[in-house]
Amino acid sequence: MTTAIAPDTAEMLPDYDGGSILNLIASIGRTCGGRFPDYAPLSLVPEHSFARARRLLLIVIDGLGDALLREAGQGTRLAAHRVGGLTSVFPSTTAAAVTTLMSGLAPAAHGLTGWHMLFEEAGGVLAVLPLRRRGPPVADRPVPDVPPPGRLFTHAGLFAGLGRASRVLSPADIAFSPFNLFHTRGASTQGYADREDMFAQLADVAADVARSNAPAFTYGYYDGLDALSHRYGAYGDMARAELLALDAAFGRLLDALSGSDTTVILTADHGFIDSPPEHWLDLADFPELGALLEQPLCGEPRVAYCYVRPGQGEAFEAAVARQIGHAARCVRSAALIDAGWFGPAPIHPRLKTRIGTHTLLLRDDWTLRDWLPGERRYRQYGVHGGISKREMQVPLIVARV
Repeated sequence: MTTAIAPDTAEMLPDYDGGSILNLIASIGRTCGGRFPDYAPLSLVPEHSFARARRLLLIVIDGLGDALLREAGQGTRLAAHRVGGLTSVFPSTTAAAVTTLMSGLAPAAHGLTGWHMLFEEAGGVLAVLPLRRRGPPVADRPVPDVPPPGRLFTHAGLFAGLGRASRVLSPADIAFSPFNLFHTRGASTQGYADREDMFAQLADVAADVARSNAPAFTYGYYDGLDALSHRYGAYGDMARAELLALDAAFGRLLDALSGSDTTVILTADHGFIDSPPEHWLDLADFPELGALLEQPLCGEPRVAYCYVRPGQGEAFEAAVARQIGHAARCVRSAALIDAGWFGPAPIHPRLKTRIGTHTLLLRDDWTLRDWLPGERRYRQYGVHGGISKREMQVPLIVARV
């Protein structure tokens, strides 16, 4: 039998009743004239307070967990403007959470559930953000083209439905990627080079908007902290230094916008935990588990979607409990939908096919990966995707200038 899916004391589920990034973007979107499913409004800040500002600026700092801000950000302007904490979505990872922020939809509705996903429409597993097939090409075997985003994604973007002009700032290397272009339809898109360039461009955009005196919404996304945290750990000297540099840039932005009637909102898509090498599991070390699967692992190292061979569900559950039960618990994936982990209705028609038959929820600071032949192997000290409080909690920072 599968383990019960209630979180333990060190874990946290998304608070879709008013305390998640879904509720934040739903409130912002409704304020700007968008139409969305009947999601609960944000609890921490009333929707009407956003409506009072003619100009809204949302900054998403990828990987800025509330734990890092509380532990390393004391005395910062970021901390001074923190109004509380929010939860991410499930899974607590960029593919699901940023899609929520760029669509106004819960993962249950937009159907994007992790870095690696089985798309039946594409005939295989894709890395969803770069939209590329998993694994290296096989000699003398043609690689099928990845279908365009319009065939893979059925949801609308946030910006096309807003009743005001919108602009999006993203790193130059992803700003005009197929994924980004699909999700930023209706907005003016700009790429930036680095942290300082992003904040400088945000100040310039805000000045342009103020001169026009028209209602506007601006969205800025920064991924530098996330990249550092994956490579070096999420709570070490480098992450702390990056936090302080972000705070300095944030402070300069507020000063530049003073008197512009702009509400600046800063949050994140997810937090982080650090995973020590002795807690990195490799599926190849558990051939009995691998033999029961008909697809590579999908999802994330902290939340692995497993496509178990027909008729082998109970055998797989027993093998997980016997071999890696200390590090992971196994649940039937459909139960996560029924329990609302991916969010409230509406439910994407392909959601069930995108989360496998079973889901492995990694405990504590454990991770699980598999590697296809010829695939470049890498390790990440900072990880996310799970339901620990550090991964799930992000700050909500609001400054009215």
